[in-house]
Amino acid sequence: MSDQQSRGRSRANPLFLRDEDLREAIELLFFAYRDFTGEADAVLESYGFGRAHHRIIYFVGANAGISVGELLTILKITKQSLSRVLSQLVEEGFIDQETDAEDRRRRRLYLTDKGRALESELTLRQSRHIAEAYRHSGAEAVAGFRTVLRGLINERDRSRVAGRDSETG
Repeated sequence: MSDQQSRGRSRANPLFLRDEDLREAIELLFFAYRDFTGEADAVLESYGFGRAHHRIIYFVGANAGISVGELLTILKITKQSLSRVLSQLVEEGFIDQETDAEDRRRRRLYLTDKGRALESELTLRQSRHIAEAYRHSGAEAVAGFRTVLRGLINERDRSRVAGRDSETG
């Protein structure tokens, strides 16, 4: 048997996944997410923040000048939920809100220096976690992982991350 045949047999065929394969994937995602967010959660807790704060800080940092409406679209949360958390981040000096020059009803969001420092600390911790997993997995596994993650994202939102490398889903 050639190496290629042997590799082909060891890979799960996505058309014939058993229930236990799918349940294993769900469990892996739960544990991976727990460990991926764990260090960041501890940092956030020291500020009295939670994961909602982290998501807002992350996406405002990644999209300086994002409007509140665009942020709502990305996060898929209610205006009320966003307002509560965003108000706290503004009051505590992590985010600045500026009125849009073209539409005075629209608010644009930017991280302050304090917000950039927190975003950088959180992202660095999570980047290290991912980098270690990537190093242990190899290039082919990383490419496959990206493909699977893109497949889990609803089609409308895939374009938000697709194209950052040669893999598009």
